[in-house]
Formats: sequence, structure tokens, C-alpha cells
Amino acid sequence: MSFFSYSQSQLNLFLKPSDTLNSNRKKSVYIAESVVLGGTLIGLNQLWYKDYPKSNFHFINDNEEWLQMDKLGHMYSSYHLGRIGAEALAWSGASQKEQLLYGATLGLGFLTVVEVFDGFSQEWGASSGDMIANVTGTALFVSQELLWKEQRITPKFSFHQTRYAALRPETLGNGLQEEILKDYNGQTYWLSFNLHSFFKKEYLPKWLNLAVGYGGDGMVFGNHQEALNANFNTSISRQFYLSFDLDLTKIKTNSHFLKTIFSVFNTVKIPAPTLQTTDFNGFKMHFIYF
Repeated sequence: MSFFSYSQSQLNLFLKPSDTLNSNRKKSVYIAESVVLGGTLIGLNQLWYKDYPKSNFHFINDNEEWLQMDKLGHMYSSYHLGRIGAEALAWSGASQKEQLLYGATLGLGFLTVVEVFDGFSQEWGASSGDMIANVTGTALFVSQELLWKEQRITPKFSFHQTRYAALRPETLGNGLQEEILKDYNGQTYWLSFNLHSFFKKEYLPKWLNLAVGYGGDGMVFGNHQEALNANFNTSISRQFYLSFDLDLTKIKTNSHFLKTIFSVFNTVKIPAPTLQTTDFNGFKMHFIYF
């Protein structure tokens, strides 16, 4: 028990952000980010792009595909990678300027390189819509830090399995792990608003959020024309949601270990009662939706 208590204390001390600049920590952050992101890009190139023919750099227009769910995925990824980058530099004691310049832009830089890979691949192509979404995610984080010095609006994600993946598993995923990434029918992207931060009312718990969500249904192919060419016709619809949520980072605790855990899981929308409308044609109530 003494050893466990000592280890927990040491971990808590390690995770505590530095009050002043800690050069060793900052170097460690930059080295770790370079290794992890560089290794990810190398692995991505080997596993995803290597077996496809190369081409001159080119753009494609995929802005009408998948009801723009893929664009929301880019915005969400850019925001949270940037948030992680900024929080890592805050842990090292770096200034806010460094956090925003070199941390918050981490997601934008990483996803831009991925977009360049797409642009040189004959199979795909760089997407202006993806780039706009990447910039939007980074801007959402940076603008809130500059305006409010806190994150009042947080992009979040939830997922449930659907029947569509079995109809086209090579595209929509085969098994839960693949479907989370590929089956847009089961994905929901949220903007979660912290009520206390906006209204400053004492009766509002600091952790209580109201979330607005967006999803889609019936997407077996990227667009309707592709589905018709494959003699596959499903009813494609946009879905909008309203639900309660939690901002885990607003839960009070002196444990820096718990703060780290809360920060990681604050990327996911909690299951909660949810109001849904499909193409604004009537409403449906879910006792619990995820």
C-alpha cells in the first residue's frame, strides 16, 4: 500500500503542469510529438499509399460525398490534436503564445501532410473541403483561447453500429474497430456547449453541457449517383440531435492523473436522453442515445 501510494504521488507530480518553463519537458514534448507523428505518417504511407500508383499533385472535389460527415471528422481531429499539442506545451510551462503557435497547430500540420499524400496518389486527391475543415478545427480551439481563455465549445464524437456496414464491409468496415472509423451512418459529431461558462449562473453546474449533433443515414456509397450506378437505392437523410452532455474538464479534482483522464475522455459525448429530427420532418425521442 505504501509503494502504491508513493507511485501514485509520483505520477501525480509528473502530470502536474509546470508553473515556469521547464526546458527538459518542452524538449521532451517536441521529441515525442516528432517521433509519434513522424512514425504515424511513415506507417500510413506504407500501409495505405504504397500499393497505389502515384500521380502529379492534384485536387478532387468530394464536398458532396457522405453528407459531409468526413469533413466533420477532419474538423474534430484537427481540433483535438491541436488541443493535445497545446496542453502538452502547457504541461512544460511554455507561454500561451507557444502553446497556440506550436501546439494548437499540431493537428493542422499533421492533417495537411496527409492531404499532400492524398494529392500525390492517383487513387485519391487533395480535397479543398478537407483543408477548410482542418483549418476550422484549429481555428475553433485558438479563437476560444484568445477570446475566453477557456474552451466553452467542444467538438465531440459518438458511435453506434448500423446495418449498412454488412452491405459493403470493404468500404464501411468489417467489425467494430473498422466501422467506428468508416461507417458514417453510425457516427455522430457534436458541438458541446458549457452552459455555466456562457450564462454565469450559480445554479448551473459547471460541468453541465448542452450538445447539438449531426449525423446521416442510408449512406452505402459516397453519393446518390454512385449508389444508382451500382443499382443500390437507399433513402439518404440528414439527422440532427439535441442532448445533454458533461464537460469532464470542469469536474473539480486535485488529482492531475484524473484531470488527464478527464481531458482524454472529453473527446466523447456521453450517452444521454436525446431529441432527434430527420431532415426537420418530425421529432423522435431517444431515452439513451450514443
